[in-house]
Amino acid sequence: MLIGGGKKRVRKVQKVSGDGQSSQHPHSHTLQFYRIPPLGNISLQEFERFAVERLKALKLFENVSLVFTRGSEEYKNKIRTELRKMGLKTFLRTMGQEENDADVDASHEERRRDNISHFILRLAYCKSEELRRWFIQQEVDLFRFRFLQESAVSIKEFLEQNDLAYAAISQEEKAKLRRRLIGATFDMGDGLFDSSDFYRVPFTEALDLVRGRKVYLRHGYAYIPSSELVSLVCACFRLELSKALARTARMFPIIEEQERLLPMLNHINEWYLGEDYGSRKTKASGEVTANMVDGLCQESFPPCMQQLNRAVRTDHHLKYNGRLQYGLFLKGVGLSLDESMRFWRSEFTKLIELEKFERQYAYSIRYNYGKEGRRKDYTPYSCMKLIMGAPPAAGDHHGCPFRFTAPDLLAQRLKGMKISSTQADSVMEMVKGNHYQLACSRCFAAVHDQPPDDMVAIDHPNQYFELSQRILHPEKESTGASLKQPRPSLRSTGTMNQGECLPSGAVTQTVEESLGR
Repeated sequence: MLIGGGKKRVRKVQKVSGDGQSSQHPHSHTLQFYRIPPLGNISLQEFERFAVERLKALKLFENVSLVFTRGSEEYKNKIRTELRKMGLKTFLRTMGQEENDADVDASHEERRRDNISHFILRLAYCKSEELRRWFIQQEVDLFRFRFLQESAVSIKEFLEQNDLAYAAISQEEKAKLRRRLIGATFDMGDGLFDSSDFYRVPFTEALDLVRGRKVYLRHGYAYIPSSELVSLVCACFRLELSKALARTARMFPIIEEQERLLPMLNHINEWYLGEDYGSRKTKASGEVTANMVDGLCQESFPPCMQQLNRAVRTDHHLKYNGRLQYGLFLKGVGLSLDESMRFWRSEFTKLIELEKFERQYAYSIRYNYGKEGRRKDYTPYSCMKLIMGAPPAAGDHHGCPFRFTAPDLLAQRLKGMKISSTQADSVMEMVKGNHYQLACSRCFAAVHDQPPDDMVAIDHPNQYFELSQRILHPEKESTGASLKQPRPSLRSTGTMNQGECLPSGAVTQTVEESLGR
């Protein structure tokens, strides 16, 4: 493996024992704590594909949690339906299915992909507290969903494999505490009580249940019914993953795969997997001209683009990042190069001479449309690009307002959007939890009077615009692209050549270095 001076350095890669039949082998159960990093070779093409699959699944869990309560039947049914639609059966399979499945090799391969994809995203999402927090929450939701699909026999096997042999209290203690356990335990009647085991654990291991006042507390212990065992296991999973991510973050700077892995890992969290909005006439709004921008802005622009339009109309100028963000958005809306040039010229020349505009600004506008420089047809920025991009400085107006706007000012602007105080409070709760895309989705639903069950996850400003136009003008011809289920499109990272493989043990070495092994 090449390092700074171009010399080769032979590095001993520590091997992890496991022969495929061991109970500790990562592929022996559909549920995993991901304690053993993957071994063997993997191509860069597979590396990227596995990462995309898991990222799609985790984003699905985030989006569905926006509409349905985690763990509810509606939530689980929606997850199952969407995973099947996306062909992500890796995240649906259970141990019970495998017993009747003749293709055991296929099941083993799916578990291998599950293991590898987890460690890839662990590397990508270890870099900051915000990324780690998002990754942990979605992985816990995925783990909980899978746990609840497993049979009692499969769960018992998993607990034994991972040294989680919770001991139930005796029947004598259970009978002695009968009234208190029934009274303090959520949704516990006499009939269910008789068939349930109770586990006594330190209350710190069941904080979710304690917070929800769902269990009986006594002398620093929580009495957990077997139906809530998933909460204990998820707490263990969360703790282990949090510690693993912290170790990974400490070791990440010394990873040696500089040329191929690191560029990809550094941008996975910014990948946009939806429709790639390019230059086109937007049929949802018809032929778009510079004179129509203000009207469309008032009707259907997302808050980030309303902010930029307000700034350019007021100041007759935008700094570079703002011009780039807004210019590409207008391009995706359907503004042609000529109309775009007319729009910017009409504003900027209110403060500067036409000659200065042509000299300093016209080139960059043509560049965005692929008429100058590299002649690449650049696409509008996604929500994740705006959220993770450079924060706005004094005089800047770019970026995601849900992330970068002061809470008081943001709350004031929400009130100006003619949504109720209750809806505005709901949006602000999402902002406080750092769920910026969900905040935008709730804002969209509030502005367009959409019922909660029909709420769509917004992950692109142009998606916001086109969805709004379809709701406000259903009589107009559809663009032909499903915005609720956008065409998958991954921005190229420029790091992968088809068929190229990582060196033998490269993924293992990278992961084990990150874990400090």
